[in-house]
Amino acid sequence: MSSAEHAERTGPSRPEDPRAQSGPRSPASRDVQPDRHAQSGRHAQSGRDVRAGQTVQSTAPAASVPPVAPGLAECAQRLAEGATTSSALVADAFARIEASHGPLNAFRQLRTEAALAEAADADRRLAAGERLPLLGVPVAVKDDTDVAGMPTYFGCDGALPPADADSEAVRRLRAAGAVIVGKTNSCELGQWAFTEGPAFGVTRNPWSTAHTPGGSSGGSAAAVAAGLVPAALGSDGAGSIRIPAAWTHLVGIKPQRGRISVHPQSDAFQGLTVNGPLARTVADAALLLDAAAGAHPGDPHRPPALDASEAARREPGRLRIALCLTPPLTLTRNAPHPEVVRAVTALADVLARLGHHVEEARPRLGLIGLSFVPRATAGIAELAARHPEPGLLDPRTRSALRTGTRLGGRIVRAARAREVRQHARIGAFFDTSRGGRGHGYDVLLTPTTAAPPPRVGAFDHLSAFRTDLAMTSACPYAWPWNVLGWPGVNVPAGFTDDGLPLGAQLLGPSRSEARLISLAAQLEADRRWYEHRPPAHGVSQTGPADGR
Repeated sequence: MSSAEHAERTGPSRPEDPRAQSGPRSPASRDVQPDRHAQSGRHAQSGRDVRAGQTVQSTAPAASVPPVAPGLAECAQRLAEGATTSSALVADAFARIEASHGPLNAFRQLRTEAALAEAADADRRLAAGERLPLLGVPVAVKDDTDVAGMPTYFGCDGALPPADADSEAVRRLRAAGAVIVGKTNSCELGQWAFTEGPAFGVTRNPWSTAHTPGGSSGGSAAAVAAGLVPAALGSDGAGSIRIPAAWTHLVGIKPQRGRISVHPQSDAFQGLTVNGPLARTVADAALLLDAAAGAHPGDPHRPPALDASEAARREPGRLRIALCLTPPLTLTRNAPHPEVVRAVTALADVLARLGHHVEEARPRLGLIGLSFVPRATAGIAELAARHPEPGLLDPRTRSALRTGTRLGGRIVRAARAREVRQHARIGAFFDTSRGGRGHGYDVLLTPTTAAPPPRVGAFDHLSAFRTDLAMTSACPYAWPWNVLGWPGVNVPAGFTDDGLPLGAQLLGPSRSEARLISLAAQLEADRRWYEHRPPAHGVSQTGPADGR
């Protein structure tokens, strides 16, 4: 690659994009959200909005920004062994976040003072001999997740009240000992496969700052891919974990509906949305999944317990794997990009070499989109209608509010009712029993997206309809599994000729996370995708932090 090509991929923000201009800087602080559209932020009880007119106190001089975060499991092990301290890991995370904010803009809100205090407490507990799975380890959560004392903006502008209590997922992460450093950027109400908006600016891809990291969990993906934090929680209502994971070279797990609680919501986005982990390795994603998993007493969905970490250490056995490159039926009818086809086909060849039976086959998805659209738009409408200043919402969101209101009630109830028949029809594809004639498949392999990451700003000024068409064209593969509520895992599938990441999905029937995680771990051992890192964005790429 020429130096000019490298500069185009990783160079500074486009000058014509006012959301990407950097603000003034001092040795200890700087404007961390240079968005001229954003209002001056306000301090939450336990955090600080990453918005215009505010600063984040640097925990290290700019010349000594610490290296990328060790993995989640490595952090936990080093803490348990006394090889580092939580205070050092958390302070280093904030230094990396500040150093990378200009080029990446991964975070919406930070909990600097509260997190450092929690890290000091974790160090005292560790010194006293206490051990928990993530005691003292810094992690991030997406900004659709309630953290007590912080507003849950979910990509929106406006003054929103702080949450009274932690969400169930955050409560469980804290119970496992994790230190929540902040909340990562999401597009408005999680609707799109890009993470851009007037409330917070543009979140950029660490592999190429001219491109999006995807959405809606784009901030979590950018933060993990760049090594700012070892892992992060995202959410997935139409691929919003798997798509950013694909476009940033990460492992992203969309678990079974109900595996990780979405409380205080009961059935988020009419059952489409689940919470899940993004990490650089399967073991780290499994560890975060185990820590966050579990139901709230009021949750309607309660799958049986899963030990994801044990699954990541287990061989999957010889599996029947179906390769499907044909997207589900949509209005766009676009074929996948040739480089996507090449990458996913190569991954299928690896699976065959590892001893699995791989053949092309296609599940009978039918007109599953007729169930997705009412549920998705009704979910957006439910959230948008509660915004205290609806005039601040994106015109495309207001369009979805109107559509969701029209499709609510009887239509959305009918869409939910169809799920039983969809489970039976598509579940037959996975029936390996003799009653199903033994010809079913254990796993379905598809591209995660039909295209490489789009450029930043590619969807600016589009109407709601044109945006939806563009999203469907780029990302037609992920959303059917949200309708079904079944698990899927994105795994890195390589890179385009220009160095942009691509991903593939391992999809399974109900409650099949263990099989998918075991297969992903086997692929990882062969492909060693964690050895590839994006270009540095103010963060050193080598050497672990030792806290000494």
